[in-house]
Amino acid sequence: MFQATRRRLAIWYTAVTAVLLLLFASGVYLYVRSTLIERVDDTLNHVVEIVERSLVIEPVDADAEQFRINVESSFRDNADTVEDDHIDLEWFSPTGELLWSTLSEPLNIPIHGNRLGETVRVVKQERWGDGEIQDSPLLLRQVTQRVEVGRQVLGYLRVSHPWFEVTKPSRQLIIDLALGTWFMVLSVAASGWFLSGKAMEPVGESYQRLKQFTADASHELRSPITLIQTNVQVALADLELAQTDVTTSVNYRQQLKVVERLTQRLGKLVNDLLFLARQDSGISKDVFSPCPVDALLMEVVEEQQLLAVEKQINLTFDLIDSPTLEASPELLENWFTLMGKWDQLVRLFTNLIGNALQYTPSGGQVHVELVRLEGTNRMSKIRYSTAQLQIKVSDTGVGIPTEALPRLFDRFYRVDPARTHKTRNAATASSTGSGLGLAIAHAIVEHHQGQIQVESHLGRGTTFIVTLPISLES
Repeated sequence: MFQATRRRLAIWYTAVTAVLLLLFASGVYLYVRSTLIERVDDTLNHVVEIVERSLVIEPVDADAEQFRINVESSFRDNADTVEDDHIDLEWFSPTGELLWSTLSEPLNIPIHGNRLGETVRVVKQERWGDGEIQDSPLLLRQVTQRVEVGRQVLGYLRVSHPWFEVTKPSRQLIIDLALGTWFMVLSVAASGWFLSGKAMEPVGESYQRLKQFTADASHELRSPITLIQTNVQVALADLELAQTDVTTSVNYRQQLKVVERLTQRLGKLVNDLLFLARQDSGISKDVFSPCPVDALLMEVVEEQQLLAVEKQINLTFDLIDSPTLEASPELLENWFTLMGKWDQLVRLFTNLIGNALQYTPSGGQVHVELVRLEGTNRMSKIRYSTAQLQIKVSDTGVGIPTEALPRLFDRFYRVDPARTHKTRNAATASSTGSGLGLAIAHAIVEHHQGQIQVESHLGRGTTFIVTLPISLES
């Protein structure tokens, strides 16, 4: 499918470029040809003017009422000059009789006045070595000028120029343009194939991600649905015995609880997928409002303390780089406040802290810190154009392999290579994640125009760094 689309793009790109090149080449050819014709016509008219000025006009009688042209005196000096320029002269009487010519054979073309220039076709007979006579066509460009004195027509001057002075360079130009156009079309075809491949790369990557997403989503949905179906079938089979047998009744209730937990898990997965789909499509029109991140983190940490105590993990929260005493009361009050979506930020930090607690063994530590970066941070010496809040979630857990970090925020990606869920008991199934937590965290951070980074070392722990701007760019 992608190769066919790439081929069509390359063909369209080549075809459009070829049409444009043909139009350009045609324009160049017509321009050059018209320029050559104009130059030949200018040359012929210039010769006519020179010859007219050199004509020797004599009176026929003593009264000087009639005049004639002295042909020998008039054209004697012009024959050699025009011959060098491939120009032929013909002089005709007022009645159209040829009186003088530089041509070896008369053209047998009727004369008529034409100062603009015309192209005529002449058929000349040539004798070959074996005595055979063949017709040889010849094209000439001609200008015919009527010479007058007062109202008396003294004769006609016709100037001829070989047409090959136009056809020869025009033919060579056609060959050059054809070769150049063909070479450019081949170059454009190769470039079009290369560029169409580059243009299709994002589409191919999106398609592959969509296929992977569809496969992973189908797998994640199939597992709880299969477990629900199995438990429902068992529960229905034990329904009649549940009223009389106490043990069966207990098992029946346990199976219904399993169905409830699996349904909750399935609903959470669907909600996560719906959230990501809305973020990708841009249809989510969240209204941002001032959010005190310090208070938000306190609530999230307080909620996660129960799990931390249960796992015997030390969960702490610190505020760093507090405002100075010179700060205004309004700034002091909103020092850790940014424009955002409260529910999404709660979900973001719940996912990060929850992951840290999940992958930290008993006796470990999870530390959350909040700092405002404004101007030049005294700790990092980095200058920021706008104020930002930086939240770090650090743990002393198992860590993440270096090769897994680039794909850590991919959907349904788990560091654990065993990506498929085997049939487990209800507690194990309900606690297994879907691989969407970090993908949702990344989407929320991007939605708030922030950045999320991760630093990890195997066996030493992991640190997630979230940087969020105080005010959003429109």
